[in-house]
Amino acid sequence: MRVDIVTIFPQVFTPLEASVIGRARERGLLQVRVWDLRDFTTDRHRQVDDAPYGGGAGMVMKPEPFFAAVEAIRTHHRDRTARIILTSPQGRPLTHALARELAGASHLILLCGHYEGIDERVREGLATDEISIGDYVLTGGELAAMVIVETVARFLPGVVGDAASVAADSFAEGLLDCPHYTRPPEFRGMTVPEVLLSGNHEAIRRWRRAQRLRRTLERRPDLVKREALSDDDRRLLDASDLDIA
Repeated sequence: MRVDIVTIFPQVFTPLEASVIGRARERGLLQVRVWDLRDFTTDRHRQVDDAPYGGGAGMVMKPEPFFAAVEAIRTHHRDRTARIILTSPQGRPLTHALARELAGASHLILLCGHYEGIDERVREGLATDEISIGDYVLTGGELAAMVIVETVARFLPGVVGDAASVAADSFAEGLLDCPHYTRPPEFRGMTVPEVLLSGNHEAIRRWRRAQRLRRTLERRPDLVKREALSDDDRRLLDASDLDIA
């Protein structure tokens, strides 16, 4: 997968050089290039924003640099099929399912906004997707772009060494993940559940499933309501007083 990011702060993307994403880039599983939006301005001040028509607070990012940047990226890659994503609090919420969908694309272009927002013509005439990472506002789209890259990249073959860990993640089956433990078996009076030390794989599987169900019911009951609980799931929850109706 190729990912191109357009921003006025290219220096903030160094986290994408580290950890799992950094290793994926080194191995050629993921290509990431950051483009400075100011390189696509035409005035000597490299201005990317201007006052809003109609008045009001803040400045609005101009459309011309974004269109020029995307055209340059398309020419560079000889590719006009990229999904062009505008990071915006008004966009479609980023979910596990959406990240998996985006992982099926071969090329993503992420546009990072700032100030009061981006000229609406960028959304209307350029972006194919508008994505929000949550119901809050950031000072710019750079953190949102990094979240999108991190979330999507985990679905690419080979990026995460153990593919089974991705399949068992929170939200993978509409549920939160179960608790996890490692050595030592006892720490400051807190012990690992005996079932995890038993070596009984079926008992461990059932315990983990029950924990995922119970944790989701406690913390995100809206997720469980969207999943058709099996008879076995209901038996696992029999000992609980949580409402699964």
